[in-house]
Amino acid sequence: MAHSHADSILSTHMLDTVKGGPAVGVAVELWRLEGGEAALVNRAVTDADGRADTPLLPPAEFVPGVYELRFHVGAYFAASGVAAEPPYLDVVPVRVGLSAAGGHYHVPLLCSPWSYTTYRGS
Repeated sequence: MAHSHADSILSTHMLDTVKGGPAVGVAVELWRLEGGEAALVNRAVTDADGRADTPLLPPAEFVPGVYELRFHVGAYFAASGVAAEPPYLDVVPVRVGLSAAGGHYHVPLLCSPWSYTTYRGS
């Protein structure tokens, strides 16, 4: 199925693998990387479902390119009382390349204070 960038979006959520559920209240930043520079595009805080309640990159603002999601997990796990001091993982960067024909990009982060994994979700 062909997509145009008019229906392309980028969304995210985070799961706390220590408690086995959504990570609530995690700050997430989206940065666009271009020519060695990084520009902040959007910020969100995860909701009760562990999701950013609106797309980080909605169709009207979608521009193909290289982006970095920065999940502020250190503050989240410190508030949960399970992080080391200083936190082993503080800000987790996930760099993704988005194409005009990519459709819905979804970047989940499964995270503990000591490890993380991500994949292209739906």
